[in-house]
Amino acid sequence: MSTGTESGYSIAGREQAVDFMADYAEYGEQRWYSDALGTEQVSFSWRRMSPGTGGRGSYGHCHPGQEEVYFVISGTVTFKVGADLFTAGPQTAVRMSGDDFYSVHNDTDADAELLIFSTRLEDPPLETQDGFWP
Repeated sequence: MSTGTESGYSIAGREQAVDFMADYAEYGEQRWYSDALGTEQVSFSWRRMSPGTGGRGSYGHCHPGQEEVYFVISGTVTFKVGADLFTAGPQTAVRMSGDDFYSVHNDTDADAELLIFSTRLEDPPLETQDGFWP
């Protein structure tokens, strides 16, 4: 982490952010910048989804009581939230209330990029549902 001369700001490059998908490179990458920046209140990730990857055929998840916002930078992704299915393209933001199970999938043949924001919590709540998106 780099900080300003009076520590009023911090800077983190891509390689300083932990890649949650490092063991699954064929699926893309998800870089969590919060530790690298030293954030106290904001959780922030950048995700690149390879074509045909994501939650389809997998579990759904939710974070009860915790809001999340997904912002699509490029590409188009499909969201499943509860029983609803919809697509979101560039410059679209999707808010998750934390109440419904959800998952995201890249059904296209091009990479998609997303930003994911939420409140940073020491131990965020997480629930999963197997077979959510057959």
